[in-house]
Amino acid sequence: MDRDNTVLIVARSDAAWGAFIELMTERHGYRVLTATTETQALVIARDVHVDLAIADEGNREFDGCAFLSGLRISHPDVVRVLVLAMGIERTAKAIKEASVYQYVRKPLDIEQIALVVKRGLETRELARRHRLISREFKMSDEGAFYHPPHDLRLDQQSQQFEKLVYVSEKMAALCELAKTAAKTELPILIQGETGTGKELLARAIHYNSQRKSSPLLMQNCGGMNDELLQSELFGHKRGAFTGAISDRLGLFRAADGGTVFLDEISEVSPSFQVSLLRFLQEGEVKPLGSDRTTHSNVRIIVASNRPLAQLVATREFRRDLYYRLKGIEFEVPPLRDRVDDISALAEFFAAKHSEATGRKILGLSASLIDKLSQYEFPGNVRELENEIRRLVVLTGDGEYLTTHHLSPNILNAPQRSTASRPKGFVPEGETLKDQVESLERHLVESTLRRYRWNQSKAAEVLGLSRVGLANKVRRYRLNEENAS
Repeated sequence: MDRDNTVLIVARSDAAWGAFIELMTERHGYRVLTATTETQALVIARDVHVDLAIADEGNREFDGCAFLSGLRISHPDVVRVLVLAMGIERTAKAIKEASVYQYVRKPLDIEQIALVVKRGLETRELARRHRLISREFKMSDEGAFYHPPHDLRLDQQSQQFEKLVYVSEKMAALCELAKTAAKTELPILIQGETGTGKELLARAIHYNSQRKSSPLLMQNCGGMNDELLQSELFGHKRGAFTGAISDRLGLFRAADGGTVFLDEISEVSPSFQVSLLRFLQEGEVKPLGSDRTTHSNVRIIVASNRPLAQLVATREFRRDLYYRLKGIEFEVPPLRDRVDDISALAEFFAAKHSEATGRKILGLSASLIDKLSQYEFPGNVRELENEIRRLVVLTGDGEYLTTHHLSPNILNAPQRSTASRPKGFVPEGETLKDQVESLERHLVESTLRRYRWNQSKAAEVLGLSRVGLANKVRRYRLNEENAS
């Protein structure tokens, strides 16, 4: 489990935490991200799935207790740890307002903090598994409803790649490739319809790359003239054009060492394509109005909702630039082609927006899930999120989301074939022992299928040893040929 855990450290300087970061990454295999301001920390928490946050109250400008209190509301599943300077009496406030898992006094003892982190994540995992079992038995008694967990990983079928939530094999294969691509330095081309999650995929790739500690800067290229786009990316000198009242650094230089994401790349002009091609080839940055050329080392990720290959064929897009950009290419499938993801995404968005609005939503009715699964969603995941957010606002506190307030176009959508509809699971057997064994068999088999019968990966996800999983495979007579 450790390799999947992400720790966020918010401290004035990460120099004091260097030894701890090395210990957690090298010995324990955690991913450690750092932020020096509350703003940076909130951006990371928005873009990345964070498991545990450490707030270091090392100066008067940063109120770690207030930061963790806010995190408790916006990200309630994150384990919170507060580091206090000696002599600061804030213990009661930390426990009451921030509901911290633990507080630690300075000076730093890295072994102590490492133990606090390890125990905090273990406690979180035990609570997750307890809620999972409780939820499965509740579903067997109240089969008419789906109950949205606050931690999406409660659902044994759901997976997450940072903020991308999915169940379908198509998205699983895409995200596995993205995890591999993140470790390379190749440019990335992401294509897909509007609202499918191209920007989320770009963010996930950055935060899983070697550049994760450097900036990720984004620019939408649609509807911008060449001069403005040139200024945004390459920068300009004062007086370079009307309105240029001061120097501008430009995204390529500002993100040096990091990543630049260019959305709607298909909309840039042929002349700007030449400038971008030269940057990709040489790394040269020449601001508007300057005769001086500098260099910048950034990774380029681009996205397009129009197929670039077709634009190349019609000579609307340069062939040499296209091949430069598609170091690794991704095609994010539309939501209508991955119906299995609708239920998991709906639960995720219900939990997200109920927490954001302070409303208690008990769950999603089976009829609502059924109606959502019949709809084509031309706006893809973005349209689904907007619909769920609307339902959360219109539904009474302490109630289930139902079809009562559903938009007419979704409510009256024609029926899909039953073959494409998501299937639930109801434990078999009369006795509690039989139902528990039925559930366990289902969990083991579905996890093995999800990871293409890779027993090492399945054992890791299930929290079992390799031998323990092998014993269960033999006990339930599971194999790839006779799996149900």
